[in-house]
Amino acid sequence: MDDSTEDRAIVLGGSMAGLLAARVLSDWYSRVLVVDRDKLLGVTEARRGVPQGHHVHGLLARGQQILDELFPGFTEEAVAAGVPTGDLGELRWFFDGRRLQPASTGLVCVSAARPVLEKQVRDRVAALPNVAFAEQRDIVGLTTTPRGDRVTGVRVQPRSGGDEEVLEGALVVDASGRGSRTPVWLEEMGYRRPEEERVKIDLTYTTRHYRLRSEEALNGDLSINPVSTPSHRRGAFFSRIENGRCVLSLTGVLGDSPPADPEGFLDFVRSLEVPDVYEVIRDAEPLNDPVSFRYPASVRRHYERLEQFPDRLLVVGDAVCSFNPVYGQGMTVAAIEATILRKHLRQGRPPQPMRFLSDVSDALDAPWDISAGGDLDFPEVAGKRPLKVRMANAYMSLLRSAATRDGQLTRAFMRVAGLIDPPETLMRPAMILRVLRNARGRREPSASAQRGKRAVDA
Repeated sequence: MDDSTEDRAIVLGGSMAGLLAARVLSDWYSRVLVVDRDKLLGVTEARRGVPQGHHVHGLLARGQQILDELFPGFTEEAVAAGVPTGDLGELRWFFDGRRLQPASTGLVCVSAARPVLEKQVRDRVAALPNVAFAEQRDIVGLTTTPRGDRVTGVRVQPRSGGDEEVLEGALVVDASGRGSRTPVWLEEMGYRRPEEERVKIDLTYTTRHYRLRSEEALNGDLSINPVSTPSHRRGAFFSRIENGRCVLSLTGVLGDSPPADPEGFLDFVRSLEVPDVYEVIRDAEPLNDPVSFRYPASVRRHYERLEQFPDRLLVVGDAVCSFNPVYGQGMTVAAIEATILRKHLRQGRPPQPMRFLSDVSDALDAPWDISAGGDLDFPEVAGKRPLKVRMANAYMSLLRSAATRDGQLTRAFMRVAGLIDPPETLMRPAMILRVLRNARGRREPSASAQRGKRAVDA
């Protein structure tokens, strides 16, 4: 790698995507600086810059594996700190109001609050001798060469006031999240903005923490998850987390917002299609008041389609693509992108932005198809529904129904949902036959399942 890259890399954003990028960059750059508008070091609670931090978070199996690779002993440290873990396929999953048959997958579910996971990663990154943090800085803009063909650093301003300062760097990585200003900066530099793909789901999370009066209430389970589907729209995620606490996030889509007052919150729990969550929390001790978070739409920015892009600038995490959080993909996709960054750095030269962004786009295809495609199964969600999406949603409804009888289907489904196996593994001939055999005689088939059965039979 040439001399210029042995100086300093700058990461915009200190959340999971930025921290994981900083970890990888630290192996190739003599200095790495993480810039964020919030205070980061020593923070143990949900930050203002991460409003979803109050709510249930999923670290999917692939993400857990990558974190163990980047930070050896990561899972063991979490367990030692009191974070519960379990097998992803043995959780209490409900789809369409029916429980999937539990099955051992060998995939580890790390059940921790988002601030706990983020702090564990941040502490490991902060311990690296060549990584520093510039906290409580507003990111004002980029600096470039006179022709604007290469990014040379970033302009920031202390949130406490004071003069704007320029931080020079050999590489800038935008990990600033959904509110990323890279599209605006590109336009100001004379480039095109990226095309955006949006799927509006109008999701609301409302969350409350509890302490169980008896561990027997959960019957040994780590989590109870009645997932929102077109046939059963109200959903919930209830999990044991660290320090003997539990967290319950209620999900409402298309404007059906779970209330944030305690009585309305409990009424929403009672309205769920299965009684399991209510039976656990009705005698539990609430530890705080409910808090809500609204997520209007999933957004994917297609940087890979641009014909021109400035050198020495990369974009990762929610700044590229933010997913409906009920699928739990965000942290894991950020981890996957960190491995892509590492692959490009290993080539011995500064990453070529368009090649990097193309590889990121390829990695986004499967999780985007899962989450955005799944949301398009709701008839009210606006968006194009090509045959691929309609067939996939119809087939998945059949598969979920069949998985209530066949644990091997649960195992296969969870390996895809955990971003371990590609979705195509669910479409192998032997798998299709298994789905059709176990889906026969199912109760209350959804409209999409009926369409899918007709399409498969044809």
